[in-house]
Amino acid sequence: MGKKILIVEDEDLIAKVLSIRFSNQGHTVSVANVGEAGLAAVKKDKPDLVMLDIGLPKIDGNTLCELIKTDAELKHIKVVMLTGKRLMGDMENAFLAGADLYVNKPYEWERLLAQVNKLLA
Repeated sequence: MGKKILIVEDEDLIAKVLSIRFSNQGHTVSVANVGEAGLAAVKKDKPDLVMLDIGLPKIDGNTLCELIKTDAELKHIKVVMLTGKRLMGDMENAFLAGADLYVNKPYEWERLLAQVNKLLA
């Protein structure tokens, strides 16, 4: 049975491709393009997994991840950081914020899918 996945990504093409791919796997997918909308969607829909871009405007992905993971009602939600950032410390900061998985863009779909399926199992 499919899970609920929220994609918080400010690049429309990436969000659309991920949405289609996860929908084709049987998941229910919703998309937010800014951190504030992502936080509202997490609180309202309580998805099983959130895919976050780190470089979001206003509320960045690390901050949003931390807000999810420090909320007693939301902390069980799996968080995948999907990012083009490759600076020293980016991965460490994501894991410190509570991320369950860190994936660099461009990503390899089959590998990402396998990792997501493992988190959702």
